[in-house]
Amino acid sequence: MGKHSMETPGHGIDFFRELSRKMDRMSTWIRPIDRGWVVRDTVPGPDVDEFADPERVVAALAGARGDSLLAVQHPARTPAALAGGLSIEAALPQARATFGRIREGHYRPVASVVAPYRIDGPDGVALGVLCLVDTRLAVRADGMTRVRHTEDVYPDVVAERAAMLAGLGVATSAAMLVPATGGRELTALIERLCRGHVPELSTVDGAGRKHELWLTGPGDDQDELLAALEELDLLVADGNHRVAAAAASGRGALLALVTGGPGLRIGPIHRVLAGTGLDAATLVRRWTEAGFDVHPGPPEPPSEAGEVTVLAGASAFRVLLGKAGGDHAVVEQELLRGALGVDPDGPAVRPLLPGAPVPEDADAVLLLAPVPYAEVLAVHAAGLRMPRKATYFTPKPRSGLLLAEL
Repeated sequence: MGKHSMETPGHGIDFFRELSRKMDRMSTWIRPIDRGWVVRDTVPGPDVDEFADPERVVAALAGARGDSLLAVQHPARTPAALAGGLSIEAALPQARATFGRIREGHYRPVASVVAPYRIDGPDGVALGVLCLVDTRLAVRADGMTRVRHTEDVYPDVVAERAAMLAGLGVATSAAMLVPATGGRELTALIERLCRGHVPELSTVDGAGRKHELWLTGPGDDQDELLAALEELDLLVADGNHRVAAAAASGRGALLALVTGGPGLRIGPIHRVLAGTGLDAATLVRRWTEAGFDVHPGPPEPPSEAGEVTVLAGASAFRVLLGKAGGDHAVVEQELLRGALGVDPDGPAVRPLLPGAPVPEDADAVLLLAPVPYAEVLAVHAAGLRMPRKATYFTPKPRSGLLLAEL
């Protein structure tokens, strides 16, 4: 038989090498973004992240002019959708149309890339890699998953975000995944590969954080980054709902920023008690009867675990928890459910992010200390989860800088 060429009309050897590379990557749990879009200048619309409080999103969309990425992410919270009582499913056609317009007007296409990404701001420094992570394939030889949730999730929030992912087919924001070990080595590798290269995108957000993004296409540098990432065990630092929604949507993969810092911080997520009719005197009495040490204290959050500051009306007092198991778990299960008969999963209890305004209908605010990182690692190592909305990792990647088709 004669010697056959490896080439076919219109396809050279480089084409087959890239095809082979893509086929190999399809069977791994860490993958490049095969088809995506990077913003040309600024993300269109209000400078409000996709995962802000629903009320804040509604207010931002009510004041927005023209198309915005926020309207794509929250199609059922636009003024028109609210006026028409539309569900997410009913609002999806408009979201897809809006996405098409902003993609053409504000983004440029990219293919087969991973994106080294640096965030530097007043709430920390993170250097990581934006890529696709398929949790279905993230299984070690011993059967343990390589991507583990650190917190429980709200089923209704997961369902909402899964419907968006399934209907849009594009990830517009990234979960933040942190290596249980190997974070320093990952940071050093990214620094080495980015050194001397001008970022493709550099922008500053409304809080003063600088975001820089590089694009790494097929080749040795991309292979080295992906190989390093595939050896890591990752905890979900930010985006437990996004990870769960990716699995529920049927899309499988999600967009993630894998980062080991070097300057990540953990802030507290507090709790608001609303609609219960409980005043300060009743709270003090009920918690004292339940065996907790309650005494007057300053209105600031505690700096260390083991106690909680309560603000109720004009009163401020401290409750010593004195029990093992994590402050958020004790607050929800002992202070709220046990002593007050309030369901921590119900509408009377809401999370409150650091610096966020206290709702006007609040009966009380429970200020908690940040969860120590050692405790987060211990929970991860044991395969357990903390209560929902227990940790606030910063700095976070900004929505909309890089979009990824799923």
